[in-house]
Amino acid sequence: MEVSYAMGRHTEDAVEEARAARIAAASAPEESAEAVIGDASPDGRPSRGAGAAVAAAPPPSHLGAAHEHRWLVLAVIGLAQLMVVLDATIVNIALPSAQRALGFSDGNRQWIVTAYALAFGSLLLLGGRIADLVGRKAVFLTGLIGFAVASAIGGAAPSFTVLVIARALQGMFGALLAPAALSLLTTTFTDPKERAKAFGIYGAIAGTGGAVGLLLGGLLTEYLNWRWCLYVNLIFAALAFLGALRLLHPGAPADRPKLDIPGTLLVSSGLFCIVYGFSNAEKHAWSSPQTWGFLAAGGVLLVAFVLWQLRAAHPLLPLRVVLDRDRGASFLGMFISGAGMFGVFLFLTYYLQQVLRYSPVKTGLAFIPMVMVMIASSVIAQNKFVPRLGAKPIVPLGMGLGAAGLVWMTALDVDSTYAPHVLPPLLVMGLGMGLIFAPAMNLATAGVAAHDAGVASAMVNTSQQVGGSVGTSLLNTLATSAATHYMVGKQPTPSVLAKAQLHSYATAYWWSAGFFALGLLVTLILYRKGPPHPHPTEGGDAGPVHM
Repeated sequence: MEVSYAMGRHTEDAVEEARAARIAAASAPEESAEAVIGDASPDGRPSRGAGAAVAAAPPPSHLGAAHEHRWLVLAVIGLAQLMVVLDATIVNIALPSAQRALGFSDGNRQWIVTAYALAFGSLLLLGGRIADLVGRKAVFLTGLIGFAVASAIGGAAPSFTVLVIARALQGMFGALLAPAALSLLTTTFTDPKERAKAFGIYGAIAGTGGAVGLLLGGLLTEYLNWRWCLYVNLIFAALAFLGALRLLHPGAPADRPKLDIPGTLLVSSGLFCIVYGFSNAEKHAWSSPQTWGFLAAGGVLLVAFVLWQLRAAHPLLPLRVVLDRDRGASFLGMFISGAGMFGVFLFLTYYLQQVLRYSPVKTGLAFIPMVMVMIASSVIAQNKFVPRLGAKPIVPLGMGLGAAGLVWMTALDVDSTYAPHVLPPLLVMGLGMGLIFAPAMNLATAGVAAHDAGVASAMVNTSQQVGGSVGTSLLNTLATSAATHYMVGKQPTPSVLAKAQLHSYATAYWWSAGFFALGLLVTLILYRKGPPHPHPTEGGDAGPVHM
């Protein structure tokens, strides 16, 4: 039996009956109103004394979804999340073709990626709070429409400038879409078993989106053209929009928080400076003010943001959201694994295309086994292991497997082949990623009050996105430096150049392995022992109960 405040039937007949019932309840005596609503109290137990009051109360719109359709809602949310995540990598394979078509320089090429990361990473917390203020359905639909329009502009871009603007707009609307999607998932699935399954699937989508982007980007670039790497979002967005329009409840939470303007400006500016500073490290030395200056400014702004949150009447990011040990461990775990994972996608893609001479399509297909293992381990971990053991042994184990897979990759050379040399460490990486993402995302949003669900969900996406931006920029800089140092005093023969290239990749793999080793230590210390205990959301708002 499933109880959800008097929300149950959504067939056309039931809708008409409910409408008639509300009209009758408005003028009927208390006993009649009780009969109309089936004697149900808000927590789902029979209640003979609440009659008209309960009948008059509307369903809580902030819960976000028609719960009898929750698995269809998961499909809609998953599709939107996949579109946002894969867009961080789908353009990578198309960049050489776009560069030839639009005639921009190698130095400007990074802005096609960086423009998206800057807008997305710096605006996520604001996007999450807007979802709490305005209502998740409205923000979700707005994000889908905006993302689709920006993708269409980018696909039709006649110049480099228009393409960069379109990518920034994608990031901006993605910052609305991603936290709204995760907060809808958080408020839709409240039964612990169903929540575990839903987050297992969602975590697999979030973790594999980058690899799917590489595959899809290769297929579209090779068989159509680079512009379809942007146009394809119109298909994703249209399907998700139609599903969301039909399945999600409108309206905003009754206990809407106020927007923290100073906090918004501080955190958005701080995150922008951090991402921009690390992006500049790819072109400028670490000693350049364009690198350390922005990083220092970002650090100061983020410290100021935290201090402001301690005294703000309506904080953008209530510290109660992040100071819980399990949530804090999850946010840090997402940040660290995001840094290591996106580095793997970048440098292994380079290795497959430039050393093993794979085509874009073959490169994308090479990641498929990793994706399949990631999905399987994500669902199994979230449904079988975390409910029994908790996150403490599972997420650190995933971090350890990620580090092991990366150390294994350092042995790749010019004579390596796919099945015996590339595939095994990829499978180990996929297993580790699956053990990290679903449990971390679940615990990062578990027990959060409905009016904080958007900003808590935004913190998950912010952690992963900023971690990915920082990791990609940092690893790229370290790899480039390693190749330069390797070439000192050597003749630039093809053999030496190939070895320098491999040395740079191995350097990136070692550093990525170090990230995961740090993640193992952090999550092992911070996560609580034992299985997670079901508890109502903070503030006493437990949402619907599934029985």
